[in-house]
Amino acid sequence: MVENATRRLTREDWLKAALHTSETGIENIRIAPLAAAMGVTTGSFYWHFRNRRELLDELLVYWEREMTDLAMESARRYAGSASARILFLMETVMGGELARFDLPIWSWAQTDAKASRVFRRVLKKRFNFAQWMFSEAGFSREQAEVRGRMMVTYMMGESTLIPDAMAKRKERLKLKHAILAAPQT
Repeated sequence: MVENATRRLTREDWLKAALHTSETGIENIRIAPLAAAMGVTTGSFYWHFRNRRELLDELLVYWEREMTDLAMESARRYAGSASARILFLMETVMGGELARFDLPIWSWAQTDAKASRVFRRVLKKRFNFAQWMFSEAGFSREQAEVRGRMMVTYMMGESTLIPDAMAKRKERLKLKHAILAAPQT
């Protein structure tokens, strides 16, 4: 992960590096080791952030925007059928590994009030959006809520807890969509 010394790092570069480091635990997000891994001095960090707390606060904003908001916006704009929109979102999330950082953020939320508020807000946002998609596909309010929650928790769990290869996940994604979007009984 060493950067080219001639390239000036951006705030987003630091956030991406911190997000990837979060997989080993938020406590491992430290300025000097991040700088070393990126091949720069800590001065680069301080050009973008006042301190570690600011980095962590911005990391939560970045995680919410990049791993949730952008996928939802893209699905909202999707021009296909309501059922195809659901599959599109599933493919976006699973193919882009957008839920892979959910477990470290959830773990952090167990000990940090701000992280907890953000995690709960993001989870609610995901549940509400998924429910809306299933409602648009013609499901009753109750069915849409249940199916939406199942879809969200499936994607979060499979992305973080099951070490399947991406090819295997993609292979089964259409079947999982078919099960979730099957007509209500």
